[in-house]
Amino acid sequence: MDTSLVELLGMTAGCLTTGSFIPQAIKIMRTRDVSGISLLMYIALAVGLMLWLLYGIINGQISIIAANGVTLALVLIILVMKIRYR
Repeated sequence: MDTSLVELLGMTAGCLTTGSFIPQAIKIMRTRDVSGISLLMYIALAVGLMLWLLYGIINGQISIIAANGVTLALVLIILVMKIRYR
């Protein structure tokens, strides 16, 4: 498979998975309802994303750094709102 196509595939996957947290963050900001959000799940997800980010930094993989860095920021925003609004 062409290298640029593989990179495009990775970037597209990163954008879609990262973007999937935006509607949840917006909903919480609007409603302040966090009753359906699992604190433990988001903590585990944040730790996993930190490890992926570290992996990307160590290996110099920009797509992994970008996708996991942005996703981590969104997940941390949701975590802060979960703690603040409960």
